[in-house]
Amino acid sequence: MAASPDNVQHLSAAPAEERVAWPKRAVVTAGMPYGNKPLHFGHIAGVFVPADAFARFLRDRIGPENVRFISGTDCFGSPINEGYRKLVEAGEFDGTIEEYVRRNHDAQKATLDAYGISLSIYEGSGMGHSGDVHQLISEKFIEKLHENGHLHKRATLQFYDAEAGTFLNGRQVVGRCPVQGCKSEHAYADECDLGHSYAPEDLIAPKSSLTGTVPEMRPVENWYFDLPAFGGFLRERAAELEADPNVRPIVPQAVKEFLAPPVVYIKNDAREAYEAVAADLPAHELREPEKGKQSFEIEFKTIDDRDAARDVLGQAGIRFRTGKALVPFRITGNIEWGVAAPVIDGVEGLTVWCWPESLWAPMSFTMAVNDQMGLPRGSWRDWWCSEDAEVYQFIGQDNLYFYGVAQPALIEALRPGDILAPGVTDNPIRQTRLVANHHILFGDKKASSSGSLKPPTADELLDYYTVEQLRAHFLALGLDQKSVGFKPKPFLATPEELADPRVADPVLKEGALLTNVFNRLARSCFYEAQKNFEGYLPLGRPTEAALARANETLAAYDRLMLKVELHSVMSLMDEFIRFANKHWSDGIRAAELEDDDELRRQVLVDSFYLLRVATLLMHPIVPAGTEKICDYLSFEFDDFFSWNYDLENVDELCSAGEIDERRHRIRELPPRFDFFEKHPSQYK
Repeated sequence: MAASPDNVQHLSAAPAEERVAWPKRAVVTAGMPYGNKPLHFGHIAGVFVPADAFARFLRDRIGPENVRFISGTDCFGSPINEGYRKLVEAGEFDGTIEEYVRRNHDAQKATLDAYGISLSIYEGSGMGHSGDVHQLISEKFIEKLHENGHLHKRATLQFYDAEAGTFLNGRQVVGRCPVQGCKSEHAYADECDLGHSYAPEDLIAPKSSLTGTVPEMRPVENWYFDLPAFGGFLRERAAELEADPNVRPIVPQAVKEFLAPPVVYIKNDAREAYEAVAADLPAHELREPEKGKQSFEIEFKTIDDRDAARDVLGQAGIRFRTGKALVPFRITGNIEWGVAAPVIDGVEGLTVWCWPESLWAPMSFTMAVNDQMGLPRGSWRDWWCSEDAEVYQFIGQDNLYFYGVAQPALIEALRPGDILAPGVTDNPIRQTRLVANHHILFGDKKASSSGSLKPPTADELLDYYTVEQLRAHFLALGLDQKSVGFKPKPFLATPEELADPRVADPVLKEGALLTNVFNRLARSCFYEAQKNFEGYLPLGRPTEAALARANETLAAYDRLMLKVELHSVMSLMDEFIRFANKHWSDGIRAAELEDDDELRRQVLVDSFYLLRVATLLMHPIVPAGTEKICDYLSFEFDDFFSWNYDLENVDELCSAGEIDERRHRIRELPPRFDFFEKHPSQYK
């Protein structure tokens, strides 16, 4: 009765090209929250819940032993350093920075547990065994990039606060983003809050957060990855991504934005000043402003030419903005709190910039969790290098530069066996599949914990909603398609709207499917079995109508999961659960009218079968309630939540003796029992 190993037997009627081929092993990542604050709803809704639903699906689909769901606290970086400094200065924290990060990590872990986020590991880039592994991997990664000729030492300018007498880390400098078209007022030393990177000297109106003064620029030496050298590779990759129907369009779109030639934008009113120094600039092409545009463009052949032009323009007092382009990617920095960088060519005392080390941290965490499981150190390669494995990285659109541009180039720069596998000549580290979500808004505005519109923390939401109501709603929002507003009534409604029961809470739309329709389907099956079948689930073949609808839904669900179209999965399941509920209602009504015991039995065979399929497919979305259904059905979780069956009846989950008796004993369901409950605040 069990299906063939490729897990597609129930799709045998479908054409071969429509069948979904899943990898044998998979890693799912969910980013790395900074260790300077708790998780707000955007972390949970935009990344962790979608990643968790997909990881749970893969465990059901290809086996839990073949899936690693990876995340951890980003322990380093200037946001953490700055957050710690401010709290200490305000007298609100008196421990070490390690204790500060640990406190925030523990709070994050508690929130993730509360939301049922089923991570294989959640430690930290500077904590315990994961931290030790990450330090080792960071050293190896950087050393190999250097050995392979892709690192260059550059003396670049860094902000220095003369009044405070110290170099400033990235978050101790604030200004306006210099990237053309970006309106961010929350720009830091070399990146803004919308994910744009730039040279520190291009930051507009910089100010030190330590003293409020305008900082100086002083030269420092650091290691940079030659990202512009990988332009050809990235163009080929962008074309491949664009042609892949399973990749969200936002991914290749974002990558292509950085593949444009180096451009400088100059205001039209500075045209005369530009003409005066044009001959001193490297060779470039002038493009006149388009109609209605306030700037003209000058395009250069290389990023070095653009940088040379920037110096000339700056000396002439000409204000300008730069366009998105491939620039050398900084690997090291001078902040004390960070992963120690290896000593190369005698350059000592550097730490690793938090962004590059966060890009290879999932590899470190995979090694750490395999170590915890007692697997050989090299076993991580089975997940990251094998052709029959896949890495799915769930990220927000703001981070597409790092994961879609920098990370692929860093991986391409390595050779087989470069990382902890000397002498290995087999497959190199494979490129990952990016699953990028658009912004989740709070109401109709972008919410940021550092902005004026403060979003609720993920923990605060649990004072008004159940975890399963929130999980279902977050997945139904359609963040894979566009930015969408999250509009919880308790946080955004006026006092009059809060008091008016006629004003619906949008967050409860999907919850109603659970607490009403799905509950009704499950209870009806159990209570009918207790009433007329002595507390047994009757076994047998479902009707063709039930089988056809189930197989159609299974196949559609499989295809949608391949694209990670979770909002479409929610729509599909809404239709299927409502179909199953109506199939029950219509069937039992006919059986009662005809007083037909055999028809009643067939209706229950159909309905328990449809309940089984619905419970399996909703398991990644609402695990607690579906596992409660499985528990009352008296089946083993590993069997029930597995696609490795024909999925054409319930008999295949039962023993030979039960099949001979044509019935399976289930647990007695108490009166008025809810598999999916409302939040206590919703019973007012």
